[in-house]
Amino acid sequence: MDNLYRDFILEHYRAPHNKGVLDPHDLHFADSNPTCGDEMSMTLLLDETKERVADVAFDGRGCAISQASASILTDELRGKTLDELRTLDPKEVVENLGVPIGPARLKCALLSYKVLQGAVIGAEARWPDEAEVLAGGSAP
Repeated sequence: MDNLYRDFILEHYRAPHNKGVLDPHDLHFADSNPTCGDEMSMTLLLDETKERVADVAFDGRGCAISQASASILTDELRGKTLDELRTLDPKEVVENLGVPIGPARLKCALLSYKVLQGAVIGAEARWPDEAEVLAGGSAP
């Protein structure tokens, strides 16, 4: 792993952006990655139209990849519409880490995506198909 990208991930892990819980909030979801032991929740506050993200926070514990991924993802969410969140490509979430993520760490990298989707579309959120993400496809 390139030192620059490793430092980028460690920076987000050691001093994560948007860490905490919003109160009040409009949307909330929590989930875990039992493979690695990561646990995460996300809270979103919507604007007055209830269609656009005004603020977002995540909380939980986990490995450097899961925590950095959540920090990076939440930086991108303010101002986005719920429709934009629903159609977010999980491959972009992985690419934003800036390092190659193999199958063993993919669930770590995508936990924040799964929690976001759970908050936006409900409990039917599913893990993206790993083969699709690694091959460059996207989840439905």
